[in-house]
Amino acid sequence: MPLIWLRVAVVCYGVGLLYSLLLLSKRGNVLAKVVEPAVGLGLIFHFVSLVESTVLIGHLSLASIHYSESILAFLAMVVFFVFFVGYRTVSPGVVIFPIVFILTFASAIGQKPVTLSSPLLRSGWIFVHVVLIFTGYAGLFLSFGASLLYLVQERALKSKRPAPLLTWLPPLQTIDEICYRSLLFGFPFMTLGLIAGSVLAIDKYGPLFFYDPKILLSFTMWAVYMLLLYTRWSSGWRGRRAAFLATFAFIIALGAWAANSFSRTHRFLS
Repeated sequence: MPLIWLRVAVVCYGVGLLYSLLLLSKRGNVLAKVVEPAVGLGLIFHFVSLVESTVLIGHLSLASIHYSESILAFLAMVVFFVFFVGYRTVSPGVVIFPIVFILTFASAIGQKPVTLSSPLLRSGWIFVHVVLIFTGYAGLFLSFGASLLYLVQERALKSKRPAPLLTWLPPLQTIDEICYRSLLFGFPFMTLGLIAGSVLAIDKYGPLFFYDPKILLSFTMWAVYMLLLYTRWSSGWRGRRAAFLATFAFIIALGAWAANSFSRTHRFLS
């Protein structure tokens, strides 16, 4: 049943993906009224799937790439709705919906029960570490989506010929604020998640843990995250420069995720 609920969630998230694609062809209004309830319903089914999976196997299989993709997609959608409630715009969803759909789809077609014998992987610290890190990722995803929208909107305004295709975008100030506040939201989670993971890893692997490419990229991502906030506070960086930095942080995050495939100390199970 958990897999069935997850696949229902994929279908619901597919409405969000279709909405994003239709916006590019000037026909986004076709789904404008249904996209919010559709992805909201997908979030509910997704939650039910995760809860049932946990009940059936006794724990979340956090070392499984497919379960981790599912959890990351779920948290990304939760963070999206947190900001939707505050700003009443689905515009960042143009980037978030495809990301969530791809992650959930990959999880739904590849998910299978995983048995973990290691007490470390069953510990509450691992759960705390993963949820905190992934919530930080979710904030970064939203910031990246808002950054892309900012760059597109700014270019359209500078051309003095705003394209009809972009009429659904909110004002630049709103987009910039979403970009900043999503970073501000995600940074504490990312920081605490790295601390929790480091405490566990040092106990198990020692200082060599920090030479792993996955870990180096994760801390690099955190440093860029910190730089984004610091430049905003100290130098008043916003808009275009902040958007480019957020995009760079997202690229590093992708690299950190991909590094799970060849990490010696932080490898997901298939």
